[in-house]
Amino acid sequence: MKNFLILTFLLCFISCNRGPDAIPKPRSYPKVVYPEREYINFDSENCPFSFEYPAYSKIAFEKSFFNQKPLNPCWFDIDFFDFNGKIHFSYYPIDEDNNLDKLIKDAFRIADNINKRSSFQEDLRTINPNGVGGLIMHFEGPAASPMHFFLTDSTQHFLKGALYFNTEIVLDSIAPIADFLKVDVAHIINTAKWKE
Repeated sequence: MKNFLILTFLLCFISCNRGPDAIPKPRSYPKVVYPEREYINFDSENCPFSFEYPAYSKIAFEKSFFNQKPLNPCWFDIDFFDFNGKIHFSYYPIDEDNNLDKLIKDAFRIADNINKRSSFQEDLRTINPNGVGGLIMHFEGPAASPMHFFLTDSTQHFLKGALYFNTEIVLDSIAPIADFLKVDVAHIINTAKWKE
């Protein structure tokens, strides 16, 4: 019994002297390598406008929209594969079915739905050097999209765009990528022009 007590005491003594307590590592995210900014001209026969888009992205025209043909052949995405994100574009000619008020209300309705989850929304009116005007909507917080915009000439053309990520919104990891892509969206907006 005496040996058992000595052995138990030794085991307790050895187990108490194990060194410093382990500290868990802080949560980390994968390192993102940003590409050099370089732009390509977008000029499709399906669309009555042109602009410059990032060379590290790819354009994909929509083939279906909720299992139906898109309303216009000028619906497309700019896909950023390295960032798991897309800018969705939809173009509408302004006519009797799609008057300017209806198109703007629809853009704000979508923005209002996104703003329900965001912590802040900022709207900026814009007009680029080519005379193309519109509105840019920035969202902060756990919103589904960090940025929406529309461009119009108020009489014939209405182009709507939205930046989305194909992942759950984790602010710490998405914010730097969203900030990087917002510069590209600004370049797209600044180089947009309507075809004659």
